[in-house]
Amino acid sequence: MSHANLFLKAGYLRAPFGLGIGRYVCQLQRVTLKFCKNHGASMGLRKFLENDLIDYAKENPGVVVYVKPRRHRSPVIKAEYLNGETQWMGVANYSREDIFQWMQLLKTQYHDGTSIRLMKLWRTDFPSIQGPWTPFTFKEPSVNHTQLPDKQLSEFIHHQPTATEEVIRLFKEQQENEKMEGEKKAAESLG
Repeated sequence: MSHANLFLKAGYLRAPFGLGIGRYVCQLQRVTLKFCKNHGASMGLRKFLENDLIDYAKENPGVVVYVKPRRHRSPVIKAEYLNGETQWMGVANYSREDIFQWMQLLKTQYHDGTSIRLMKLWRTDFPSIQGPWTPFTFKEPSVNHTQLPDKQLSEFIHHQPTATEEVIRLFKEQQENEKMEGEKKAAESLG
């Protein structure tokens, strides 16, 4: 059994705040394509650069694409995300179609999910000590022992007016008073 996952950073999978609410924000910010101009392992990446890179850049104006040639090195795609994480992917001997599919996958991800060791399989951001809410959560406990029908429970509950309702009532009274004063002045001027 391998213990290689012990060296991964531990954490929880979580979506970026507000992703998909209002408008979609692409989490991929920067892609750096590193390749060798002569090496045979970079053939697929070079074909992708010649045929598909301009279309990819036009379709994704929010993603900055850097092309970095380097001598005698394996081809690499480096993706940088909005949350500050980076993902490196070696693409030696990949075909043009494979690289195109990997670029699409990098665009739709928001981090490198394989680099996180899950601490638990299930987690919530807002744990509740009391358990789930039910319609009886904030009811008076004495209601559980009352014999129904109960005269006290059947009575109509008179609520106090809210502050907004009180302001509206005062405004209407003021309008009526101004209207009455206007009518009095009109009657005095005529009479």
